[in-house]
Amino acid sequence: MGENNQSLSPENNPIEIVIVGGGTAGWMAANAFVKRWPSDKVKVTLVESQQVGIIGVGEGSTPSLKKFFDSIDVAEEQWMPRCNATYKLNIRFEGWSPESGINSYSHPFTSQTDVHTASAFLTNSRTRRLGLKTNTTPEDFLINGVLAKQGKGPIAAENFPFAMAYGYHFDSHLLGEFLSEIATSRGVDYRPGHVSHVNRDSEGDITSINTSQEESISGDFFVDCTGFASVLMQKTLDVRFNRFNDNLFNDSAVVMQSPISEDFPVETVSTALSSGWCWKIPLLNRYGNGYVYSSQFISDEQAEIEFREQVGMLEEQGECRRLKMKVGQLEQHWSHNCIALGLSQGFIEPLEATALHLVQLSIENFASSFDKGDFSNQYRDEFNQSMTNRFERVRDYIVAHYKLNTRTDSEYWRANRDNDHLSESLLGILDAWFKRDDLEQEINRQGLNNHFDSVAWNCLLSGYGAFPPLASIQPGKGDLYLENEIERFLHGCSLNFKSHEQCLFRNK
Repeated sequence: MGENNQSLSPENNPIEIVIVGGGTAGWMAANAFVKRWPSDKVKVTLVESQQVGIIGVGEGSTPSLKKFFDSIDVAEEQWMPRCNATYKLNIRFEGWSPESGINSYSHPFTSQTDVHTASAFLTNSRTRRLGLKTNTTPEDFLINGVLAKQGKGPIAAENFPFAMAYGYHFDSHLLGEFLSEIATSRGVDYRPGHVSHVNRDSEGDITSINTSQEESISGDFFVDCTGFASVLMQKTLDVRFNRFNDNLFNDSAVVMQSPISEDFPVETVSTALSSGWCWKIPLLNRYGNGYVYSSQFISDEQAEIEFREQVGMLEEQGECRRLKMKVGQLEQHWSHNCIALGLSQGFIEPLEATALHLVQLSIENFASSFDKGDFSNQYRDEFNQSMTNRFERVRDYIVAHYKLNTRTDSEYWRANRDNDHLSESLLGILDAWFKRDDLEQEINRQGLNNHFDSVAWNCLLSGYGAFPPLASIQPGKGDLYLENEIERFLHGCSLNFKSHEQCLFRNK
């Protein structure tokens, strides 16, 4: 399979796919594959080392995770209680653009209801760029933003006619365990073992792996889920890792748990600190907290001190874990007879909770390409190009958060604002915004709606208050938030929803 399009499918025998590494990415792939392909066509084996822990940096998702569970026929009441999961409607950003006069803004997930209000938000954002005084607060226009302010969950009354989109907060360790149980119950062959050697044929394809338990596991196709170690793709197949350190400075994190409050918020809070930002994620049993920072601008010791002050936890009140991050992506996501998923494939810090979203996209795209090519590498280049583009466009959106900051309190934030290592795609978006052109048209021109669409970009740019001064003469009209009575409409919609706690425990 090294350089040809020959199918792997042997006569009368199933194709053997070997997933090396567990964690959330590995077990998501195992579940997706065993659900998609019958056992007489594809046999799935997962090899997991007991010596390697799960990093678990991200404990939040985008709405795509719900689609994943729907696709493998797993209901929320099955997995959410097991993983201490809560609903996520919103990401709140604190302190990213204080000089604009906006110290806090939200990026809600868009739902079907928003078809009636999002266009007014986009219009208001554009007329505000022209100097008109209009409401451009993202959470005022989108149903999930309104529900988040009210502390309500996303499960509507039966007579509510609109579909809701939402993410989750969860314990990633418990999620991996749950997915492993589902996968093995459905026929995935689980082999505990630590990889000691990888064997290749004359064309460079992987033929088998040896484990420290002296077991040899052969396969037709391999999936690298070994995390930052990237045992198969980087260490065996010598696939290059392209770092994004020119665009994104953060390379470290310190994480810890803290007690949960009496209520369960429906949003992730991302707070800007001196040399990075801190997340706060609510689970049923605790908050997950982390400080993502750049070691170029702050020492690990100073980062932990600042982090503890932010969380309000003294040294004797809880233990911190320190992590190193490798931000970037593989030059090829599929090489020879192997693909990478999760941290072995790439990582773009957890600011917008895109990690599992990219894993899921990779799984879906690979499975489709593998099927379409009759289990050959026929569509490998197409897959690689698609995934590289996905990672780069997500990177651009994250970079914009740093580039547009208006903080002046540290060298870190000034360096991010002065950073000129921007892609042509990002430059095109920012150029359209600041020249008061049609941003939606530019996003459509670039074909970016499958990444972050115009509503998402307007949430960021409007949320940062990236506007020129108001015109000296105001007409006193043109604010569609007021003229379309959006507050009344969304308040009426919100009456169909119960509190977050009632949504979480509705089946008890």
